[in-house]
Parts: sequence; C-alpha cells; structure tokens
Amino acid sequence: MTKTALVPVADGTEEIEAITIIDVLRRAGVEVKIASVNRSQNLQISGSHSIQLVADCHIEDCVNSSWDLIAVPGGIPGAEHLADNAVLDKLLASQAAQGKLYAAICASPALVLGSKGLLQEKTATGHPMFQQHLQAKELNSESRVVVDGNCITSQGPGTSLDFALELVEQLCGLVKREEVGAPMVLTTSATAYY
Repeated sequence: MTKTALVPVADGTEEIEAITIIDVLRRAGVEVKIASVNRSQNLQISGSHSIQLVADCHIEDCVNSSWDLIAVPGGIPGAEHLADNAVLDKLLASQAAQGKLYAAICASPALVLGSKGLLQEKTATGHPMFQQHLQAKELNSESRVVVDGNCITSQGPGTSLDFALELVEQLCGLVKREEVGAPMVLTTSATAYY
C-alpha cells in the first residue's frame, strides 16, 4: 500500500526545506500532496527567497483525507502563516492524537507544533534562533534530527536532507532510506531517538 504525505506551504516557506521533503519522499514512492495555506485561492506561493512554487491543492481540500505523515517546512514568514491556519491546526492535532507521524523543521517546530501544544510530551529540536521558544518537554540542540515517537523535528535548511531521509525511514523503513540515500552519495547522519 502506497504511503501518503501532506506538505503544507505558504508564502514565505523555506524553499530548500519544502522541495527537499517533497523530492526525497517522492523518490521513496510516497504519494505527496502539496497544499497551499495562502488566504487567496491561488495555488502559487512565493517562497522566502522569492522562488515560486505551485501547490497541488488548498489545505481545505485535505480535511477529509487520511495521511501517513504531515511534514511542515519552515521559513519566515512561511512558518508564521502556517501557524495561523486553523485547518492545518486541526489536521496536525488529529494526526498527533491518532499516533500518526507528524514532522516540522526550522522555525516550524516552535511556531507550528510547539505553540499548539504538540510538543509538550516530546523531545525536539528546531532552528537555533527559535530554540528558546520551543515549547517541548525537552530541547535537543545538538542533533540535526530528533525522533520522539511519532514526532520528527529538525533544525533548518542545512539539515533538510537528513530530515527528509529520516521521514522516509519512519514511513518506509531503513532499507528504503538506504535505497533512496545511496545514489545521493550521502554520509551517515546523527539522529537522536527517544
């Protein structure tokens, strides 16, 4: 059965993080849906460095679907826009309550997950500039990627490939992670598990 992932994006989303998540998951055979949370009905978003991305649908179109993973990229003001979206809040709360995978990188662990209480029982990491705002059970500022149960967090653009490969491992297993990562000529990353 094909695994599914939802990647919400907004104006100001960090492009490296969003594209890396989408690309690596698709290389693993995951069915990825890119959802715009922009207030306008336009599917095109302008990333934090003015790169234009086109979403597959609006976040409202995702409400009645089930996801194996919801992965939230960061970026400013992208993470702020994502944090302000009530539909995404409900999707993430439901995902966490069902014990399904949810993930965030950069500013999003603090702004999107932590501010909504989704890290209260989790050890997490995030971008160094937002770590002091991370409302988590415990902060791990040393690890590039942190996995605590069904929650995966990471620090920023430079850790996005490690993050995306960890998402593949959590969804599809270690063999698939190695299958996807080997052609990318990667070295082993340091992920902390709790």
